[in-house]
Amino acid sequence: MKKLYPLLILLFIVFITSSCIEDDDFTVPVTSEVVLDAPVGTVDIQKIINQYENTFAGRQPIPITFLENAGYIEGYVISSDEAGNFFKELVIQNQAENPTVGVNVKIDVAPLFTRLEFGRRVYIKLDGLTLSEANGVYALGFGTELNGIQAARFDDYIIRDEETVTIVPKELSLSDVSSLHENQWVRLSNVQFADDELGNSFASELGDTFDGDRKLKTCEEFFIDPIIYQTSTFADFKAVKIPNGSGSVNAIVSRDFKDEFFVLNSNSPEDFDFDPAIRCEFQVIQCGIADGPGEIVLLEETFDSEIKNRPTTPAGWTNFIESGTTSWKNYLNEETNNPGTRVTNFGSKDESSIAWLITPQLNFDSQTGEVLNFISSNSFPDGSVLAVLFSDNWDGTSAGVGAATWNPLADTTVIPNTASSNVFISSGNISLECLAGTGAIAFKYIASESDASGRDGAFNGTYELDDVKITSD
Repeated sequence: MKKLYPLLILLFIVFITSSCIEDDDFTVPVTSEVVLDAPVGTVDIQKIINQYENTFAGRQPIPITFLENAGYIEGYVISSDEAGNFFKELVIQNQAENPTVGVNVKIDVAPLFTRLEFGRRVYIKLDGLTLSEANGVYALGFGTELNGIQAARFDDYIIRDEETVTIVPKELSLSDVSSLHENQWVRLSNVQFADDELGNSFASELGDTFDGDRKLKTCEEFFIDPIIYQTSTFADFKAVKIPNGSGSVNAIVSRDFKDEFFVLNSNSPEDFDFDPAIRCEFQVIQCGIADGPGEIVLLEETFDSEIKNRPTTPAGWTNFIESGTTSWKNYLNEETNNPGTRVTNFGSKDESSIAWLITPQLNFDSQTGEVLNFISSNSFPDGSVLAVLFSDNWDGTSAGVGAATWNPLADTTVIPNTASSNVFISSGNISLECLAGTGAIAFKYIASESDASGRDGAFNGTYELDDVKITSD
Protein backbone atom coordinates (compact mmCIF):
# COMPACT_ATOMS: atom_id res chain seq x y z
CA MET A 1 0.00 0.00 0.00
CA LYS A 2 2.84 2.43 0.67
CA LYS A 3 3.90 2.13 -3.00
CA LEU A 4 0.65 3.84 -4.01
CA TYR A 5 1.44 7.04 -2.11
CA PRO A 6 3.88 8.52 -4.71
CA LEU A 7 1.36 7.86 -7.50
CA LEU A 8 -1.47 9.48 -5.54
CA ILE A 9 0.70 12.50 -4.75
CA LEU A 10 1.63 12.88 -8.43
CA LEU A 11 -2.01 12.72 -9.51
CA PHE A 12 -2.92 15.30 -6.87
CA ILE A 13 -0.21 17.72 -8.14
CA VAL A 14 -1.40 17.34 -11.74
CA PHE A 15 -5.00 18.05 -10.66
CA ILE A 16 -4.05 21.17 -8.69
CA THR A 17 -1.85 22.50 -11.52
CA SER A 18 -4.50 22.06 -14.16
CA SER A 19 -7.08 23.75 -11.92
CA CYS A 20 -4.94 26.89 -11.58
CA ILE A 21 -4.47 27.56 -15.29
CA GLU A 22 -5.87 31.01 -16.11
CA ASP A 23 -8.51 31.23 -18.80
CA ASP A 24 -8.24 34.52 -20.72
CA ASP A 25 -11.10 33.76 -23.09
CA PHE A 26 -13.31 36.85 -23.00
CA THR A 27 -15.45 35.92 -25.96
CA VAL A 28 -19.11 36.87 -25.77
CA PRO A 29 -20.89 34.08 -23.88
CA VAL A 30 -23.81 32.30 -25.41
CA THR A 31 -26.85 33.52 -23.46
CA SER A 32 -30.37 32.67 -24.55
CA GLU A 33 -29.42 32.62 -28.23
CA VAL A 34 -32.22 32.23 -30.72
CA VAL A 35 -31.33 30.38 -33.88
CA LEU A 36 -34.86 29.94 -35.15
CA ASP A 37 -37.73 32.33 -35.68
CA ALA A 38 -38.59 35.30 -33.49
CA PRO A 39 -40.65 34.51 -30.39
CA VAL A 40 -44.39 34.25 -30.85
CA GLY A 41 -46.06 37.62 -30.39
CA THR A 42 -43.07 39.72 -31.50
CA VAL A 43 -44.04 43.21 -32.73
CA ASP A 44 -42.17 46.19 -34.13
CA ILE A 45 -41.13 48.84 -31.59
CA GLN A 46 -43.14 51.31 -33.62
CA LYS A 47 -46.37 49.53 -32.66
CA ILE A 48 -45.92 50.04 -28.92
CA ILE A 49 -44.77 53.63 -29.44
CA ASN A 50 -47.92 54.35 -31.43
CA GLN A 51 -49.95 52.75 -28.64
CA TYR A 52 -48.27 55.03 -26.11
CA GLU A 53 -48.71 58.19 -28.20
CA ASN A 54 -52.37 57.44 -28.86
CA THR A 55 -53.18 56.82 -25.20
CA PHE A 56 -54.94 60.12 -24.79
CA ALA A 57 -55.52 61.14 -28.41
CA GLY A 58 -53.09 64.02 -28.70
CA ARG A 59 -52.91 65.01 -25.06
CA GLN A 60 -49.91 64.26 -22.86
CA PRO A 61 -49.45 60.45 -22.91
CA ILE A 62 -49.32 58.48 -19.68
CA PRO A 63 -47.15 55.42 -18.99
CA ILE A 64 -48.34 52.06 -20.33
CA THR A 65 -47.72 48.91 -18.30
CA PHE A 66 -47.93 45.73 -20.36
CA LEU A 67 -49.89 42.77 -19.02
CA GLU A 68 -48.98 39.07 -19.19
CA ASN A 69 -48.46 37.54 -22.61
CA ALA A 70 -47.94 40.98 -24.15
CA GLY A 71 -45.31 39.54 -26.45
CA TYR A 72 -41.90 40.86 -27.43
CA ILE A 73 -40.35 43.73 -29.34
CA GLU A 74 -37.49 43.19 -31.76
CA GLY A 75 -34.61 45.60 -32.03
CA TYR A 76 -30.95 46.15 -32.88
CA VAL A 77 -28.42 47.30 -30.28
CA ILE A 78 -26.87 50.70 -31.01
CA SER A 79 -25.40 51.56 -27.60
CA SER A 80 -22.30 50.15 -25.95
CA ASP A 81 -21.12 50.52 -22.37
CA GLU A 82 -17.64 49.20 -23.18
CA ALA A 83 -16.11 52.69 -22.90
CA GLY A 84 -18.34 53.76 -20.01
CA ASN A 85 -20.47 56.36 -21.77
CA PHE A 86 -23.62 54.33 -21.13
CA PHE A 87 -24.52 52.66 -17.84
CA LYS A 88 -27.24 50.10 -17.16
CA GLU A 89 -29.18 51.04 -20.28
CA LEU A 90 -29.52 49.53 -23.72
CA VAL A 91 -30.62 51.61 -26.69
CA ILE A 92 -32.21 49.63 -29.51
CA GLN A 93 -33.79 50.74 -32.78
CA ASN A 94 -36.36 48.88 -34.84
CA GLN A 95 -34.31 48.42 -38.01
CA ALA A 96 -30.64 48.09 -38.85
CA GLU A 97 -31.06 50.64 -41.64
CA ASN A 98 -33.54 53.51 -41.97
CA PRO A 99 -35.12 53.01 -38.53
CA THR A 100 -38.28 54.86 -37.63
CA VAL A 101 -38.06 54.63 -33.84
CA GLY A 102 -35.94 53.43 -30.95
CA VAL A 103 -36.29 52.83 -27.23
CA ASN A 104 -34.01 52.97 -24.19
CA VAL A 105 -34.28 49.74 -22.17
CA LYS A 106 -33.32 50.08 -18.49
CA ILE A 107 -31.31 47.05 -17.32
CA ASP A 108 -29.82 46.76 -13.84
CA VAL A 109 -26.76 44.92 -15.13
CA ALA A 110 -23.25 46.09 -16.03
CA PRO A 111 -21.43 45.59 -18.26
CA LEU A 112 -23.81 44.80 -21.09
CA PHE A 113 -21.49 44.89 -24.10
CA THR A 114 -20.11 41.41 -23.36
CA ARG A 115 -23.50 39.92 -24.16
CA LEU A 116 -25.31 42.64 -26.09
CA GLU A 117 -22.79 44.17 -28.44
CA PHE A 118 -23.35 46.81 -31.09
CA GLY A 119 -25.47 45.46 -33.96
CA ARG A 120 -26.84 42.46 -32.04
CA ARG A 121 -30.47 41.66 -32.70
CA VAL A 122 -32.43 41.19 -29.48
CA TYR A 123 -35.97 40.49 -28.32
CA ILE A 124 -37.32 42.20 -25.20
CA LYS A 125 -40.26 40.61 -23.38
CA LEU A 126 -42.91 43.18 -22.52
CA ASP A 127 -44.74 41.39 -19.69
CA GLY A 128 -44.88 43.73 -16.69
CA LEU A 129 -42.66 46.40 -18.27
CA THR A 130 -43.75 50.02 -18.42
CA LEU A 131 -43.31 52.22 -21.49
CA SER A 132 -42.88 55.91 -20.73
CA GLU A 133 -40.32 58.65 -21.23
CA ALA A 134 -37.07 59.11 -19.35
CA ASN A 135 -35.41 62.51 -19.80
CA GLY A 136 -37.59 63.09 -22.82
CA VAL A 137 -37.00 59.87 -24.80
CA TYR A 138 -38.98 56.63 -24.99
CA ALA A 139 -37.88 54.12 -22.35
CA LEU A 140 -38.85 50.71 -20.94
CA GLY A 141 -38.48 49.62 -17.32
CA PHE A 142 -40.42 48.44 -14.30
CA GLY A 143 -42.95 50.78 -12.73
CA THR A 144 -43.42 54.48 -13.33
CA GLU A 145 -39.86 55.00 -12.11
CA LEU A 146 -38.67 52.77 -14.96
CA ASN A 147 -36.49 50.60 -12.74
CA GLY A 148 -34.07 48.35 -14.56
CA ILE A 149 -34.50 44.68 -15.41
CA GLN A 150 -32.69 42.82 -12.63
CA ALA A 151 -29.84 40.40 -13.26
CA ALA A 152 -31.95 37.48 -11.99
CA ARG A 153 -34.58 38.22 -14.66
CA PHE A 154 -32.16 39.03 -17.49
CA ASP A 155 -32.47 35.76 -19.39
CA ASP A 156 -36.23 35.75 -18.98
CA TYR A 157 -36.66 39.21 -20.47
CA ILE A 158 -33.85 39.53 -22.99
CA ILE A 159 -33.34 37.01 -25.78
CA ARG A 160 -30.11 37.39 -27.68
CA ASP A 161 -30.36 36.41 -31.34
CA GLU A 162 -27.47 34.76 -33.13
CA GLU A 163 -27.42 37.56 -35.71
CA THR A 164 -25.14 40.57 -35.50
CA VAL A 165 -25.64 43.00 -38.37
CA THR A 166 -24.08 46.15 -39.75
CA ILE A 167 -25.90 49.21 -38.44
CA VAL A 168 -26.16 51.81 -41.18
CA PRO A 169 -26.31 55.32 -39.67
CA LYS A 170 -29.10 57.60 -40.83
CA GLU A 171 -27.49 60.49 -42.73
CA LEU A 172 -28.57 63.88 -41.36
CA SER A 173 -27.46 67.46 -41.34
CA LEU A 174 -27.41 69.13 -37.94
CA SER A 175 -30.48 71.21 -38.75
CA ASP A 176 -32.40 68.02 -39.56
CA VAL A 177 -32.19 66.61 -36.03
CA SER A 178 -35.62 66.33 -34.43
CA SER A 179 -37.64 64.15 -32.08
CA LEU A 180 -38.23 61.81 -35.02
CA HIS A 181 -34.59 60.69 -34.63
CA GLU A 182 -34.43 60.05 -30.89
CA ASN A 183 -32.90 56.72 -29.82
CA GLN A 184 -31.54 56.19 -33.34
CA TRP A 185 -28.03 55.81 -34.76
CA VAL A 186 -27.31 58.78 -37.03
CA ARG A 187 -24.39 60.34 -38.85
CA LEU A 188 -24.03 64.12 -38.83
CA SER A 189 -21.78 65.32 -41.61
CA ASN A 190 -20.03 68.63 -42.21
CA VAL A 191 -19.76 69.51 -38.52
CA GLN A 192 -17.06 70.75 -36.16
CA PHE A 193 -16.71 71.73 -32.53
CA ALA A 194 -17.18 75.43 -31.77
CA ASP A 195 -14.07 77.56 -31.63
CA ASP A 196 -14.35 78.08 -27.87
CA GLU A 197 -14.45 74.31 -27.30
CA LEU A 198 -11.13 73.54 -29.00
CA GLY A 199 -8.53 72.23 -26.58
CA ASN A 200 -11.15 70.90 -24.17
CA SER A 201 -11.44 67.27 -23.18
CA PHE A 202 -14.63 65.32 -23.68
CA ALA A 203 -15.67 65.50 -20.02
CA SER A 204 -12.90 66.38 -17.58
CA GLU A 205 -12.98 70.18 -17.49
CA LEU A 206 -13.96 72.30 -14.50
CA GLY A 207 -17.73 72.34 -14.30
CA ASP A 208 -18.17 68.89 -15.85
CA THR A 209 -20.09 67.46 -12.91
CA PHE A 210 -22.03 64.60 -14.45
CA ASP A 211 -21.52 65.16 -18.17
CA GLY A 212 -19.29 67.14 -20.45
CA ASP A 213 -21.38 69.24 -22.83
CA ARG A 214 -19.53 70.38 -25.94
CA LYS A 215 -21.04 72.55 -28.69
CA LEU A 216 -21.00 70.94 -32.11
CA LYS A 217 -21.71 73.32 -35.01
CA THR A 218 -22.60 72.83 -38.63
CA CYS A 219 -20.58 74.25 -41.49
CA GLU A 220 -23.78 74.91 -43.47
CA GLU A 221 -25.16 78.07 -41.85
CA PHE A 222 -23.61 80.37 -39.25
CA PHE A 223 -26.85 81.06 -37.35
CA ILE A 224 -27.97 77.42 -36.96
CA ASP A 225 -27.89 76.62 -33.26
CA PRO A 226 -25.19 74.13 -32.23
CA ILE A 227 -26.13 70.72 -30.88
CA ILE A 228 -24.64 69.44 -27.63
CA TYR A 229 -22.30 66.47 -27.83
CA GLN A 230 -22.53 64.91 -24.37
CA THR A 231 -20.07 62.61 -22.64
CA SER A 232 -20.38 61.05 -19.20
CA THR A 233 -17.73 62.00 -16.65
CA PHE A 234 -17.49 58.24 -15.97
CA ALA A 235 -16.50 57.48 -19.57
CA ASP A 236 -13.05 55.97 -20.10
CA PHE A 237 -12.29 58.66 -22.68
CA LYS A 238 -13.40 61.64 -20.59
CA ALA A 239 -9.86 63.10 -20.51
CA VAL A 240 -9.26 62.68 -24.24
CA LYS A 241 -9.19 65.97 -26.17
CA ILE A 242 -12.08 66.57 -28.54
CA PRO A 243 -11.01 66.36 -32.19
CA ASN A 244 -10.00 69.44 -34.13
CA GLY A 245 -10.89 69.95 -37.76
CA SER A 246 -14.24 68.98 -39.21
CA GLY A 247 -16.03 65.97 -40.63
CA SER A 248 -18.71 63.55 -39.49
CA VAL A 249 -19.75 61.86 -36.27
CA ASN A 250 -21.90 58.80 -35.60
CA ALA A 251 -24.05 59.04 -32.49
CA ILE A 252 -27.38 58.38 -30.80
CA VAL A 253 -29.83 61.27 -30.71
CA SER A 254 -31.15 61.86 -27.21
CA ARG A 255 -32.22 64.66 -24.85
CA ASP A 256 -30.50 66.31 -21.91
CA PHE A 257 -31.37 65.36 -18.33
CA LYS A 258 -34.07 68.07 -18.04
CA ASP A 259 -35.44 67.41 -21.54
CA GLU A 260 -34.63 70.96 -22.67
CA PHE A 261 -32.51 70.32 -25.78
CA PHE A 262 -31.16 67.59 -28.05
CA VAL A 263 -27.86 65.89 -27.32
CA LEU A 264 -25.65 63.39 -29.12
CA ASN A 265 -24.19 60.38 -27.31
CA SER A 266 -21.48 58.26 -28.91
CA ASN A 267 -20.00 54.96 -27.83
CA SER A 268 -16.36 56.05 -28.17
CA PRO A 269 -14.12 58.67 -29.83
CA GLU A 270 -13.79 56.25 -32.74
CA ASP A 271 -17.25 57.38 -33.82
CA PHE A 272 -15.66 60.60 -35.12
CA ASP A 273 -14.29 60.90 -38.64
CA PHE A 274 -12.68 64.35 -38.62
CA ASP A 275 -9.93 65.67 -40.87
CA PRO A 276 -7.73 67.69 -38.48
CA ALA A 277 -6.35 69.74 -41.38
CA ILE A 278 -9.74 71.03 -42.56
CA ARG A 279 -11.81 73.45 -40.56
CA CYS A 280 -14.71 75.33 -42.14
CA GLU A 281 -14.60 79.08 -41.75
CA PHE A 282 -17.47 81.49 -42.27
CA GLN A 283 -16.88 84.86 -43.91
CA VAL A 284 -18.42 86.88 -41.09
CA ILE A 285 -18.66 90.56 -40.26
CA GLN A 286 -17.60 91.27 -36.71
CA CYS A 287 -17.25 94.92 -35.73
CA GLY A 288 -17.81 94.19 -32.03
CA ILE A 289 -20.38 95.34 -29.48
CA ALA A 290 -20.98 99.05 -28.95
CA ASP A 291 -21.47 100.66 -25.54
CA GLY A 292 -24.91 101.82 -26.64
CA PRO A 293 -26.86 103.30 -29.54
CA GLY A 294 -25.83 106.61 -31.10
CA GLU A 295 -27.70 109.90 -30.86
CA ILE A 296 -28.68 110.11 -34.53
CA VAL A 297 -31.38 107.74 -35.80
CA LEU A 298 -30.65 106.58 -39.35
CA LEU A 299 -33.43 103.99 -39.53
CA GLU A 300 -36.19 103.02 -37.13
CA GLU A 301 -39.01 100.56 -37.83
CA THR A 302 -41.57 99.40 -35.27
CA PHE A 303 -44.02 97.98 -37.84
CA ASP A 304 -46.84 99.88 -36.09
CA SER A 305 -48.42 101.25 -39.26
CA GLU A 306 -48.69 97.91 -41.04
CA ILE A 307 -51.96 96.04 -41.67
CA LYS A 308 -52.38 92.86 -39.62
CA ASN A 309 -51.80 89.55 -41.46
CA ARG A 310 -50.62 91.31 -44.61
CA PRO A 311 -47.07 91.09 -46.02
CA THR A 312 -44.72 93.47 -44.23
CA THR A 313 -43.82 96.32 -46.61
CA PRO A 314 -42.55 99.42 -44.81
CA ALA A 315 -41.26 102.14 -47.11
CA GLY A 316 -37.94 101.14 -48.63
CA TRP A 317 -37.94 97.61 -47.21
CA THR A 318 -37.87 94.46 -49.37
CA ASN A 319 -40.04 91.44 -48.54
CA PHE A 320 -38.84 88.62 -50.78
CA ILE A 321 -39.76 84.92 -50.98
CA GLU A 322 -36.79 82.95 -52.28
CA SER A 323 -38.36 79.52 -51.78
CA GLY A 324 -41.80 78.25 -50.79
CA THR A 325 -44.90 80.33 -50.09
CA THR A 326 -44.07 81.93 -46.74
CA SER A 327 -43.36 85.64 -46.30
CA TRP A 328 -42.88 88.06 -43.43
CA LYS A 329 -46.31 89.30 -42.27
CA ASN A 330 -47.60 91.84 -39.81
CA TYR A 331 -49.17 90.65 -36.57
CA LEU A 332 -50.38 91.90 -33.22
CA ASN A 333 -48.82 90.46 -30.08
CA GLU A 334 -51.95 89.74 -28.03
CA GLU A 335 -50.02 89.53 -24.76
CA THR A 336 -48.49 93.00 -25.10
CA ASN A 337 -50.94 94.51 -27.61
CA ASN A 338 -47.89 95.51 -29.60
CA PRO A 339 -47.64 95.12 -33.39
CA GLY A 340 -44.64 93.62 -35.12
CA THR A 341 -43.68 91.34 -37.98
CA ARG A 342 -43.30 87.58 -37.99
CA VAL A 343 -42.67 84.65 -40.29
CA THR A 344 -43.70 80.99 -40.15
CA ASN A 345 -44.22 78.15 -42.58
CA PHE A 346 -46.46 76.18 -40.21
CA GLY A 347 -49.12 74.42 -42.29
CA SER A 348 -47.53 75.50 -45.58
CA LYS A 349 -46.37 72.00 -46.60
CA ASP A 350 -43.35 73.69 -48.21
CA GLU A 351 -40.34 71.40 -48.33
CA SER A 352 -38.20 74.53 -48.37
CA SER A 353 -39.10 77.97 -47.04
CA ILE A 354 -36.69 80.89 -47.40
CA ALA A 355 -38.09 84.35 -46.68
CA TRP A 356 -36.14 87.63 -46.64
CA LEU A 357 -36.93 90.96 -44.99
CA ILE A 358 -34.31 93.54 -46.00
CA THR A 359 -33.77 97.07 -44.74
CA PRO A 360 -33.38 100.04 -47.05
CA GLN A 361 -29.82 100.58 -48.21
CA LEU A 362 -27.64 102.95 -46.20
CA ASN A 363 -24.38 104.69 -47.02
CA PHE A 364 -21.98 103.72 -44.26
CA ASP A 365 -19.40 106.27 -45.40
CA SER A 366 -21.66 109.23 -44.57
CA GLN A 367 -21.36 108.97 -40.76
CA THR A 368 -19.49 107.12 -38.01
CA GLY A 369 -20.36 104.91 -35.09
CA GLU A 370 -23.29 103.05 -36.65
CA VAL A 371 -25.09 100.67 -34.28
CA LEU A 372 -27.84 98.10 -34.99
CA ASN A 373 -30.38 97.00 -32.43
CA PHE A 374 -33.58 94.94 -32.64
CA ILE A 375 -35.59 92.46 -30.59
CA SER A 376 -36.60 88.95 -31.64
CA SER A 377 -38.82 86.18 -30.31
CA ASN A 378 -39.99 82.76 -31.41
CA SER A 379 -42.93 80.44 -31.11
CA PHE A 380 -42.02 76.75 -31.31
CA PRO A 381 -38.93 77.30 -33.53
CA ASP A 382 -38.70 73.57 -34.32
CA GLY A 383 -35.26 73.83 -35.89
CA SER A 384 -36.02 76.76 -38.19
CA VAL A 385 -33.39 79.51 -38.46
CA LEU A 386 -33.31 83.30 -38.34
CA ALA A 387 -30.10 84.66 -39.85
CA VAL A 388 -29.00 88.31 -39.74
CA LEU A 389 -26.84 89.22 -42.74
CA PHE A 390 -25.18 92.19 -44.47
CA SER A 391 -24.45 92.84 -48.14
CA ASP A 392 -22.56 95.70 -49.76
CA ASN A 393 -23.13 94.49 -53.33
CA TRP A 394 -26.89 93.97 -53.45
CA ASP A 395 -28.52 95.94 -56.24
CA GLY A 396 -31.64 96.70 -54.21
CA THR A 397 -34.02 94.48 -56.18
CA SER A 398 -35.77 91.22 -55.29
CA ALA A 399 -34.25 89.61 -58.36
CA GLY A 400 -30.77 90.56 -57.17
CA VAL A 401 -31.00 89.04 -53.68
CA GLY A 402 -29.67 85.67 -54.77
CA ALA A 403 -26.79 87.16 -56.74
CA ALA A 404 -25.53 89.32 -53.87
CA THR A 405 -22.99 88.28 -51.24
CA TRP A 406 -24.56 88.12 -47.78
CA ASN A 407 -22.29 87.68 -44.76
CA PRO A 408 -23.42 86.97 -41.18
CA LEU A 409 -23.28 89.74 -38.58
CA ALA A 410 -21.46 87.53 -36.10
CA ASP A 411 -21.97 89.72 -33.02
CA THR A 412 -25.76 89.50 -33.28
CA THR A 413 -27.79 87.80 -30.57
CA VAL A 414 -30.80 86.03 -32.10
CA ILE A 415 -33.45 84.32 -29.99
CA PRO A 416 -32.20 80.72 -29.53
CA ASN A 417 -34.31 77.65 -30.25
CA THR A 418 -34.21 76.75 -26.57
CA ALA A 419 -35.81 80.02 -25.41
CA SER A 420 -39.32 80.18 -24.02
CA SER A 421 -42.04 80.99 -26.50
CA ASN A 422 -43.04 84.64 -27.04
CA VAL A 423 -40.20 86.04 -24.96
CA PHE A 424 -38.41 88.89 -26.76
CA ILE A 425 -34.67 89.32 -26.34
CA SER A 426 -32.41 92.12 -27.47
CA SER A 427 -29.89 91.67 -30.24
CA GLY A 428 -27.43 93.73 -28.27
CA ASN A 429 -25.82 96.92 -29.53
CA ILE A 430 -24.18 95.56 -32.66
CA SER A 431 -21.46 97.84 -33.95
CA LEU A 432 -21.47 98.45 -37.71
CA GLU A 433 -18.45 100.76 -37.50
CA CYS A 434 -16.29 98.50 -39.69
CA LEU A 435 -18.73 98.60 -42.64
CA ALA A 436 -18.04 100.74 -45.66
CA GLY A 437 -19.88 101.75 -48.80
CA THR A 438 -23.59 101.27 -49.39
CA GLY A 439 -25.30 98.21 -48.01
CA ALA A 440 -28.35 96.66 -46.37
CA ILE A 441 -29.16 94.31 -43.50
CA ALA A 442 -31.34 91.25 -44.08
CA PHE A 443 -33.37 89.05 -41.78
CA LYS A 444 -33.44 85.65 -43.49
CA TYR A 445 -35.83 82.91 -42.38
CA ILE A 446 -34.90 79.31 -43.27
CA ALA A 447 -37.33 76.47 -42.58
CA SER A 448 -38.91 73.31 -43.95
CA GLU A 449 -42.12 71.40 -43.49
CA SER A 450 -40.82 68.31 -45.24
CA ASP A 451 -43.16 65.95 -43.42
CA ALA A 452 -46.08 68.02 -44.78
CA SER A 453 -48.06 67.53 -41.58
CA GLY A 454 -47.32 70.51 -39.40
CA ARG A 455 -46.45 68.13 -36.59
CA ASP A 456 -43.36 66.97 -34.75
CA GLY A 457 -40.27 66.78 -36.90
CA ALA A 458 -41.12 69.61 -39.27
CA PHE A 459 -38.78 72.60 -39.15
CA ASN A 460 -41.71 74.98 -39.24
CA GLY A 461 -41.16 77.39 -36.40
CA THR A 462 -42.21 81.00 -36.02
CA TYR A 463 -39.96 84.03 -35.51
CA GLU A 464 -41.10 87.49 -34.46
CA LEU A 465 -39.15 90.69 -35.10
CA ASP A 466 -39.66 94.23 -33.82
CA ASP A 467 -38.05 97.60 -33.04
CA VAL A 468 -35.31 97.56 -35.68
CA LYS A 469 -33.09 100.62 -35.27
CA ILE A 470 -29.81 101.82 -36.77
CA THR A 471 -28.15 104.85 -35.17
CA SER A 472 -24.88 106.73 -35.50
CA ASP A 473 -22.78 109.27 -33.59
